[in-house]
Amino acid sequence: MFPDIQPLTAHMRRLRARLRGLVRDERGYSTETVVVTALLVALAIIVIGIIATKVTDKARLINLG
Repeated sequence: MFPDIQPLTAHMRRLRARLRGLVRDERGYSTETVVVTALLVALAIIVIGIIATKVTDKARLINLG
């Protein structure tokens, strides 16, 4: 092997080992995902409620006769 790239290959080996460890460690990921998804759904429901209220209020102001 080329002596100039040995430090680079050693560094790459360490990086691969570290990434493998991160990929395999999925503790708490599903819980975190569920909580974030629930918060986003709640926020979406609130926003839809606000928009629906504003649209309904504006529709009531339309004079049809």
